[in-house]
Amino acid sequence: MTSNFLRRLWIPLQNARRKPTMPLQLLKVQNAHLPGEHSPQNSITSVNSISSLLREKLARAYFHLIRFNNEERIVRLYNDAGVEILHGNLGTFLNYETAYKCLEHNQRTDGSVCLEWMNRARFYMNYREFRQVHCYYITWESIADDVSPMDCFDWSHGQGHWYGGGQTPSMAWPAELGHVELSPFITGDVKYHQWGNVLKRYFINSKGVTITVDPNTPLHVSINAENSKKLCLSAKHDDFSYVYHDTPLPKLNYTICRADNMKILHSFLAEKNLWDGLKKDELETVSSLLTEPVWQIAPSSIDELTESALYNFTEDVIGLGFLRQGHVLLNEFWQANIGDFSLDVSRFPTLEETVDIIHRRGFRIILTIQPFISTESHNFQDAVKEKLLVTERDGRRHIPALTAYKEVLSAGVLDTTNNRSGPWLQAKLKSLVDQYHIDSFYIDYGTAYDMPHHYHFEKELRNPDQYKAGFTQVVSQSVSVVGVSSATVRPRAPIFVSLPTFSSTWESLSKIIPTVLTYGMIGYPFIMPGSVGGDYSVQKFDEVNSTTTERAKREDASEFRLPLPDKELYIRWLQLATFLPVIRYANLPSNYGDESVLEMAKVLTSLRLKTVS
Repeated sequence: MTSNFLRRLWIPLQNARRKPTMPLQLLKVQNAHLPGEHSPQNSITSVNSISSLLREKLARAYFHLIRFNNEERIVRLYNDAGVEILHGNLGTFLNYETAYKCLEHNQRTDGSVCLEWMNRARFYMNYREFRQVHCYYITWESIADDVSPMDCFDWSHGQGHWYGGGQTPSMAWPAELGHVELSPFITGDVKYHQWGNVLKRYFINSKGVTITVDPNTPLHVSINAENSKKLCLSAKHDDFSYVYHDTPLPKLNYTICRADNMKILHSFLAEKNLWDGLKKDELETVSSLLTEPVWQIAPSSIDELTESALYNFTEDVIGLGFLRQGHVLLNEFWQANIGDFSLDVSRFPTLEETVDIIHRRGFRIILTIQPFISTESHNFQDAVKEKLLVTERDGRRHIPALTAYKEVLSAGVLDTTNNRSGPWLQAKLKSLVDQYHIDSFYIDYGTAYDMPHHYHFEKELRNPDQYKAGFTQVVSQSVSVVGVSSATVRPRAPIFVSLPTFSSTWESLSKIIPTVLTYGMIGYPFIMPGSVGGDYSVQKFDEVNSTTTERAKREDASEFRLPLPDKELYIRWLQLATFLPVIRYANLPSNYGDESVLEMAKVLTSLRLKTVS
């Protein structure tokens, strides 16, 4: 992750006013045992009330307004008024109490407190102050093969409201009302996984506290697992999400920051350079996406996407008379096979002339591309020969690692971490722009789980999601990109990040607002919602006997799509979409043959143009 937001946290600021660090002997936790010292635990009476009182008094060694009791490994953070604003149980993986001061060669020179639980884990804590913001840096280093560091924070009633992370299956607002089982913090589809398509390792509390996890931590997260009313952060290596790492044993590294209130803290940590360095044409693209509709042409069958269908669709839009032309977004069916990166001339024999007509009508053309290359594509053999694809992890030869995506049962993945794939892809896309005057591209990544399980990149990545930022950069260096389907780092404007796909149901409609608010909270203001009325409709089928791949294929199949959403649902969805950053249509209001729907669309279009935009 390379955002300025994280750099502010993890790279020392030259102009930051650093609070003088107290001598280590005054900072150490008072009941940390030094070798040869007598344990104060032996003198504590078994009476519970006296024991609790003593433990509270023993937890008096702290940085500015933070207390840590290493016997119970409880951390308490206070605001300037002395009110507790965060309560955490650290080191939940430890099962005995004795902590020792770290040996000299394991201590850091930055003034960090260092404690060690013999043959289990090492703990560091440090503090820095930035004007009105106070930050505490916490690191657990595992020193045993069976240790996966985990810290948990109280999210129960009365502990303030929490926001952030990303989309979850329940999409609760605030986040403490939701439920997430301990799982890798990587992008997924919430129909099958614990996290959605857009993530950031950032959580913020209404009392003025944030928790931000370092991008190199092999992060697993749970919320209210087993009805615990806790947020738990864990560091753990595995054979898919976090295969590659700097250290042989996992390290949990995160920062807790506090300020007088939530607004001050969030404003301090938010990115300040959203508009820096944008060219005139990039600003115009942002403006056009905010003020003009995106017309999504995404038929369920490849045979339905033809040159005449594209021509007729734009003609129908103009026939409405009150909607602006905007952007025409074609799904991947403009190719014969995913990864061709060339037009299917059998269905688009005179596209150059058609695009010229569509441009004169005032539309822009966007093509959807993916990093996947189907084994049926004419490019696959060339990509294997030129060693352009992600390979098998332990293969002795340069064997491509295969995966499945959407209707494609077997596909390779372009490895843009090497120096060969980028120029090859850029040349293909530039040829499309030059020949057919394509305006821009939309990148459909799928999720981290669409990566081959035993993936190996030429340059090691900390997790499969890091691939997306590099791929976006490679593509946007040569052609215009207006949107991506998934992200863990905010792409540079004018690139918008899509909301996840939503089924055409009332339940889905209720999840749009909390999803948009969550994505904005974690640093994604350029949001492109899905289609008015929903992205797909699914009939019930036997979940028990269906694999994830089979379910995904069936949901994308034409027999599970309805031609039009429910009329009332469509109207309500349109009312909501009027106030979102981008409005996207897959079905025209005129498709209902109902004058009331058309009239509502006219009123809302006027409202959006005059007030919202």
